Amino acid sequence: MRHKSIITLLVGAPLVALIFWVASHTYWADTEVPMPPKGEARLNPFYAAQRFAQALGARTTWDRMLAIPPADSVIVLSAWHWNLSSTRRVALEHWVESGGRLVVDATLADGGDEFERWSRISRDYRDPDDVRPTAESERDDPCHWFREERDRAPAGEPEATRHWICDSDRDSFLTSDRTPAWALRDESGIQAMRAQVGRGSVTVINGTPFRERRLFDGDHDWLFVAATELRQGDDVHFLTEGAQPSLLALVWQHGGPVVVLTLTLIALLLWRGAIRFGPLAAVQPAARRSLAEQIRGSGRFALRHGNGDALLAAAARALEEAAERRIPGYARLSSPERATALARLTGFDRHALSVAIHHAGLRRPQELRNTIALLEAARRQTLIERSRFSHGTE
Repeated sequence: MRHKSIITLLVGAPLVALIFWVASHTYWADTEVPMPPKGEARLNPFYAAQRFAQALGARTTWDRMLAIPPADSVIVLSAWHWNLSSTRRVALEHWVESGGRLVVDATLADGGDEFERWSRISRDYRDPDDVRPTAESERDDPCHWFREERDRAPAGEPEATRHWICDSDRDSFLTSDRTPAWALRDESGIQAMRAQVGRGSVTVINGTPFRERRLFDGDHDWLFVAATELRQGDDVHFLTEGAQPSLLALVWQHGGPVVVLTLTLIALLLWRGAIRFGPLAAVQPAARRSLAEQIRGSGRFALRHGNGDALLAAAARALEEAAERRIPGYARLSSPERATALARLTGFDRHALSVAIHHAGLRRPQELRNTIALLEAARRQTLIERSRFSHGTE
């Protein structure tokens, strides 16, 4: 008993100590977790930016296809293929040159030399040897301070102000061969830049600060207004080619009624030409009768058509075939001799057998039935006698 107590103490004491330590070093706290977007916010990456611009008095649209707006409007491009179509690219360039304001983020694809030649803004990458070591807290924090630079600051405003911006690419920076009209700079270099192109402007941002919930980070709301030069009453068009719906989704979205009508017609055609599982009408139950009924029905038919001569001839022929097998030389006997041999074998009257076999005279229905019955009885008696004879021989 003492041994068990010692084991219990050795096991229980560390367990109690562990529970006490966990209880004293943990606590319960509520953490707010944002719910996933629903409805249009789940599909539209610029949902928050649109609502923000509308709150400031602008009119906004979001689409995946380019429709050239008026020259005093704003277009925000994200996940856009610049050289996918030369016609679309030239139309967009002419729109900017005529006074449009274009904002492009870091997800611009297929730009290459064409976009840099036209906008005169290019992206360059830092030399890894020139990167200054940063503290661990700075590397983990995606936000840091940026300095705003303007070519011509409005009267009464400082020429340089600082803003808190997140999610920029610290390994690259923007460059231009001319002085930008507006820029945001950090220790890595310029991360946002606006250049004049004709009567319009192109603003390039080395990041994606306006997609999904990122508009709520840092000073991204200010950055949106500064990059778009937003004014009350402006038209802002958000364009993106990312997350394109499938072909089936586009067909249903733009031609749902046609799809439903086509499927209905196909279903009707298949139904009309399909093999049926059964007849059009219910099958009547097959009439069945006994063998005796079949024989009586056949006899009535033969009696009605031909006065029963066929029945009488068939019965006489069956008797003679049985007699030929039973009586030796029966086929060579004369008619009286045949009648005598049959009478001796079966025990029936010789005269009655002779009259029945040779169909002598006209018979009424009752006489016909009696004659056929006599021939059938003689045939059976002949077969019985033959069966007895065969068993006796064995």
